[in-house]
Amino acid sequence: MITFVVDQKQVAINCYNELHAADRLTIKVDKHRERRSLNANNYAWALLTEIGNVMRLNKDDVYFLMLKRYGQSEMISVKDGIPIGEYVKYCERAGESWLNGTLFKHYRVYKGSSEFTKEEMAVFIDGVVQEAQGLDIDTRTPDEIAKLKDLWGE
Repeated sequence: MITFVVDQKQVAINCYNELHAADRLTIKVDKHRERRSLNANNYAWALLTEIGNVMRLNKDDVYFLMLKRYGQSEMISVKDGIPIGEYVKYCERAGESWLNGTLFKHYRVYKGSSEFTKEEMAVFIDGVVQEAQGLDIDTRTPDEIAKLKDLWGE
């Protein structure tokens, strides 16, 4: 028997439904990474909210914009008709093509910040800080920001 730990309820439900319906399984094992510092995450969201206030956008739209600018992504292709939104949260359509009579839709899928490594979150925070400064939003000092990034995972 193999046991998996899943932090998000919807992810667990989707995994269960897929595993329950599958005839064959593919299992991927990844190296453990330290989770981000809540202080760094809270600071990023505070800045995203301020940026949203200045730009007249909600913080979720600003978050997705920042993910596209400073986050990690990959391209995936799925058969037409598969509801991509049930499997990924942050994506945008990138085109479509036919293969052997089947229509495939292509999407750029972005990792959410909760999945970032320490290094990826540092890049993301630096980008969000830069965006905030460009809008004349007060930010913490470079030393304070460095400390937040260093505390990641503690």
